[in-house]
Amino acid sequence: MQGKIGLEEHFALEETLKDSAGYLPEKVWTELGSRLLDIQDRRIREMDANGVEMMLLSLNAPTVQAIPDPKMANALSRRANDYLAEQIAKRPGRLQGLAALPMQDPDLASRELERCVTQLGFKGALVNGFSEISGSPSGVYYDLPQYWPFWGVVESLGVPFYLHPRNPLPKDSAIYEGHPWLMGPTWAFGQETAVHALRLMASGLFDKYPQLAVVLGHMGEGLPYSMWRIDNRNGWTKAPPAYPAKRPLGEYFQENFYLTTSGNFRTQTLIDAILEIGADRILFSTDWPFENVDHAANWFDVASISEHDRIKIGRTNAVKLFRLGI
Repeated sequence: MQGKIGLEEHFALEETLKDSAGYLPEKVWTELGSRLLDIQDRRIREMDANGVEMMLLSLNAPTVQAIPDPKMANALSRRANDYLAEQIAKRPGRLQGLAALPMQDPDLASRELERCVTQLGFKGALVNGFSEISGSPSGVYYDLPQYWPFWGVVESLGVPFYLHPRNPLPKDSAIYEGHPWLMGPTWAFGQETAVHALRLMASGLFDKYPQLAVVLGHMGEGLPYSMWRIDNRNGWTKAPPAYPAKRPLGEYFQENFYLTTSGNFRTQTLIDAILEIGADRILFSTDWPFENVDHAANWFDVASISEHDRIKIGRTNAVKLFRLGI
């Protein structure tokens, strides 16, 4: 399929590059680093060779979210966003941007998102999971009350918020002790992000801001397979949910969330996601440079779905959700 659009496609600054060390074997670090720093050369060649018309770019992880000082996090966000805007200006028909945000301070995050959308022309934001904040031993999650005004800004701007994974903090990683292979994309990324998404659903956030659009990568971080059980566990007891949200969580999942195929190139999983959330809410992505564009494209172009759904997932859903104007 020609004209595909990818939404979870990363880049790095020299100062954030080492944040991506450890996710892949050391022997491929030189290759990964080269891929992350490149925007205008190999990236475009990979797109051309695999029918990808446009990529929406975002800063690598965890970068901004791992900086405990809010002012420093804000400064890095602005540097990264300004640099990305400069790169987009060279090829606006091929590249667009998702803002990095200093979520350590909801007011700073709101202002930076407004700047990126209204002045730099960005199409939304991508945030690398929870944020670390000075004086707090735990990561801070965005269902907390202090973040609700920020979510109001997101809704008023009408842009999507991409919730991207990061590993749990060391103090929260006892379950993985002795099994480091479970960290990162193998398992910990998905578990961490799924819990964060469920916290957003259960908080009542989408009752207050019903037009919010949250994007999850990797075919939904395992949630499509689990949503029925989340809402219907021990159904014979008739126990009411012990959270503030007014509706079953599966309804928010179907109405406020979108999923991408990033890093999860399996037809059975795609079909399950379509059955759970609908083809209108699934979008093509690669997860470049951590995954290969050709692996994503070669799979997706022949996946056993209808051509109508292929066009929607590959292109038109993204055009509509991110208001790309193409």
